[in-house]
Amino acid sequence: MTDFALDRRALARSFNLAAPHYDSAALLQQRASGELLDRLQYFTLAPQRILDLGAGTCQGAQALQRRYPRAQVLAMDLAEGMLRAMPRPRWRWSRPWLWRRDTIARVCADAYALPLADQGVDIIYSNLMLQWCDQPDGVFSEIARVLRPGGLLVFSSFGPDTLGELRGAWAAADPYSHVSLFADMPQLAQGLTRAGLAEPVMDVEHYRQYYPDAHALMHELKRLGARNAARDRARGLTGRSRMQQMLRAYEALRTPRGLPATYEVIFGAAFGGARASPAHARGALPPGEFAVPVGAIKRGQR
Repeated sequence: MTDFALDRRALARSFNLAAPHYDSAALLQQRASGELLDRLQYFTLAPQRILDLGAGTCQGAQALQRRYPRAQVLAMDLAEGMLRAMPRPRWRWSRPWLWRRDTIARVCADAYALPLADQGVDIIYSNLMLQWCDQPDGVFSEIARVLRPGGLLVFSSFGPDTLGELRGAWAAADPYSHVSLFADMPQLAQGLTRAGLAEPVMDVEHYRQYYPDAHALMHELKRLGARNAARDRARGLTGRSRMQQMLRAYEALRTPRGLPATYEVIFGAAFGGARASPAHARGALPPGEFAVPVGAIKRGQR
C-alpha cells in the first residue's frame, strides 16, 4: 500500500479513549460482524479454540461462544481499554442440569506478534481489524502460524473506497494524510497466498451512510476510535482556513439525504496449511472444496 504507515501507539491510544462509548457508535461494525458470523453456518465446524482477532469490546467473541459453547474463545485486541469494556458475563443454560457462566479469555496483544503457540487455533475470526494494519502480510503470516492445518480464517476489512468522500475533501485542503489507506481485494488475496493460507475467497459490500454535515461524520469517527493515526499526519492543530476548504469541498457532494460517506467492506475466508480444510461447507464435496450459496456472495451498495 505505497509508503503509507500507521502509528501503532497512536492507534492503541485512540481506541483506549473510545472504549467507553464505542458500542453505541459502532452500528456498521455490528452489522458487518453479524454478516461475518452468518457466513460460519456454511462450514461444518467443531472448534476447540477460537481467536477473535481485533475483538474490541468482545461482542463478536461473546457471539462466538454462544455458537460454539464447547470451545475456548480468546479475545485479542491492541487496546486494553476496549477489552476492559466487555459487557459483564451472563449466566446461561448449558445442559438440563447445569447453568454456566460465559468466560472469555482477554489478551492485549498486537496482531503482528500473536502470543500463541504454533497451530493451536481452529478458527480465527477478525471483524474490521485488518484495515488498521498497514502491512497485512505480517498479520497473515502470524495467522498462518497459529492456525492449525485445515483451520478456518474468516475476516472483514475496510476496502479502499471507504471514506473516499472525506479523503477527497481533505485532499482539496492540504497534502497531509487525514484518512487511512486500505488494502484492496487483490492485495489481501496475494497476502493470504504468500502466507501459505489456502483457498482464499472474498467478496465485497458497499454501504453508504449520510450525515447532516462533515462535523457529524468526524465526531462519529472519533467516538469509534478511528482518529488519524498516519505517521505522516500533521502534528499541529488544523488551521481554520484548511478546515473551511475541506468543508466546502465536502459540501459539494451534498444530497437530499445529507453528506454521503461510503464504506467498502471486504469479506474473506481461507484455510490454514497447505491443503484445504476438512471443515469444508456442508454437503458431499471432495476434500479441499467448499461451497457458499450464491446469495452469500454479493456486490452492491446499501
